[in-house]
Amino acid sequence: MDAGKRLPPQCGGRANTRNTALLGQGNASEGCAPAGGSRRQGRFRTRSARDTVPGGTIPIRRVAVIGAGAAGTMAAIFAASAGAETVLLERTRDGGRKILISGGGRCNILPARVDERRFVTDSSPNTLRKILRSWPLAEQVAFFERELAMPLEEEEETAKLFPVSNRARDVRDGLLALAARRGARFLSGTTVVGIEPAAGGWEVRREGDTALVADAVIVATGGLSVPNTGSDGRGLAILQALGHRIHSTYPALTPLVAAPSPFAQLAGVSLPVTITARQGDRAAVSSGGFLFTHRGYSGPSVLDVSHVAVRSRQEADTGATLRVSWTALDEAGWQAALRPAGARTVAGALRRELPERLADALAGVAAVSPSRPLAQLRRDERLRLIAVLVRGELPWNGDEGYRKAEVTGGGVSLAEVEPRTLESRRHPGLFICGEVLDAFGPIGGYNFLWAWATGRAAGMAAAREP
Repeated sequence: MDAGKRLPPQCGGRANTRNTALLGQGNASEGCAPAGGSRRQGRFRTRSARDTVPGGTIPIRRVAVIGAGAAGTMAAIFAASAGAETVLLERTRDGGRKILISGGGRCNILPARVDERRFVTDSSPNTLRKILRSWPLAEQVAFFERELAMPLEEEEETAKLFPVSNRARDVRDGLLALAARRGARFLSGTTVVGIEPAAGGWEVRREGDTALVADAVIVATGGLSVPNTGSDGRGLAILQALGHRIHSTYPALTPLVAAPSPFAQLAGVSLPVTITARQGDRAAVSSGGFLFTHRGYSGPSVLDVSHVAVRSRQEADTGATLRVSWTALDEAGWQAALRPAGARTVAGALRRELPERLADALAGVAAVSPSRPLAQLRRDERLRLIAVLVRGELPWNGDEGYRKAEVTGGGVSLAEVEPRTLESRRHPGLFICGEVLDAFGPIGGYNFLWAWATGRAAGMAAAREP
């Protein structure tokens, strides 16, 4: 069953007893009408409405969350859990599409360990750390295992955490179902075209429909990466129009292109490497899987340093320099490996450490014949070969852009939000979370860690009366 069709509490979910159904008009194919009560098109319950609870009365806080991705769904869960009347607005018919494609369909929910230094931002690193630490990794793991009844297991060779089921759909559906149980309502097929301050709250304008009025709005629209999942940058434009400072955006964690590729014959060859990208004062280093493609290079190590390459093309006339250490051997190690030993050849020595086709190709780059006996290798040839093996330059001239980028670099400056709550410093009642903010991490669950932490903080804060 489509997750969107089972979200409303009236369709079987357990509503939060402090909430009421939204009075906004949604897509009838995706939800149910509110159970009982009058209906006012395009609005939540009026601001003066109050619920009676043990101990007295409390005001109903109306929260609209824009975007049902990782951050937005988490924000809806925590806003509804805190008692807010919560609506989750989603442009696509189902939401969470990046969750579905993550980890090759398995969903790398979180990293097994966190190194905060690996996050990238043009904002204050101190602010980034404050935000990350608002929901520590251990508590996030406990949330998934306790609240979603979803045990996680570590893939030891990559230090990634996956659901034991290895099904990304279980993660997406589990989060949406939890949002429904906590009382949030899901409106799919809803395109938000703008938000404006209005009468002590916010007006959320929808394409082809009436506007919603809310006390607080959470923008969790994502960035520009993988546009076929529904990301179109609309949220960035809306926030910029409201006066927020946006750091230049760029594709991050994206494959690199070399056209024509000098290594096209190696397409499909993969191995672990250490790669360094450097342009001026900006640099990144990553160790991990490397994959030759028909168009260039991919794999975790390439994706993790790609932002340096991408930005170098945006900001300078010359591109970043990429250098690769193709094995775990350093210069001394290769000096020993290339010592004469009987009739062994260059190819024989290299193939002990490298895939055969790559070994021969790198010998060619060093202008050394693979069939040359090690006993006949001149000193200059040996040094040239070692240089290629330990710090060989990798030619490139482009990238795959947002189409294949896993995240968007840049975004709303972290200085624009209060770190504890993610509330806009420019507009009270407006909260910003997830990929739309200026921060991203490496491959391995770091960007979900950011999404979960920022979504939770925004959701809890938006549900509180100012």
